[in-house]
Amino acid sequence: MFTRAALPLLCLSLVACQSNNPYTSESAPIPPAPPVEQIQSPVYPAAPRDFSSYQSWSWRNPPPGTASLAGEELQEMVAGALDQRGLRPAPENTKGDVQISARANMETRVRQTYDDYGPHIGAGHYGGYGSGYGIGTSAPIMRTYEEEVVSVYVEMYDSSSGQAIWSNRAEARSGSNQAERKDAARQAVNNALADYPPR
Repeated sequence: MFTRAALPLLCLSLVACQSNNPYTSESAPIPPAPPVEQIQSPVYPAAPRDFSSYQSWSWRNPPPGTASLAGEELQEMVAGALDQRGLRPAPENTKGDVQISARANMETRVRQTYDDYGPHIGAGHYGGYGSGYGIGTSAPIMRTYEEEVVSVYVEMYDSSSGQAIWSNRAEARSGSNQAERKDAARQAVNNALADYPPR
């Protein structure tokens, strides 16, 4: 009985399958390939610079002096720091492998210190009247003060390409007299060149 009932339904479903399929196998054509000139090659990071190839240096612009430091003094400090890092001065009237630019400035920095001693709890004897306990608090104290610093900026340029290859800036706290300012400038130069060559 079930087979007789199912047979007409099966025939109807087969007839329904014979109708036109609304989906077609047609598609849009593939666009033509772009010309070879327009294909961009992948961008790779630049190869790391070989700083060991730089053996000599010359001034790009000799550094000017400041109110507390002569230009010749700054030149001597930078030359000494470069010598410690394996860079020798180029022969006179020739360009070194790198060209150096340096400048120094006296600047004022505003510093802040923050002291917070927090709550205090204690026990002890008070004037012969026996022992006792106490608790106290203190307000935070913020102190603001100014200090003079010598700020030094050093730049290096590849002599063949003229491209800037390295720069750094450092500062050191300066004293009030001329000798202390020179010491601060020398320390700032050494701090600025401490990261050369970059690792």
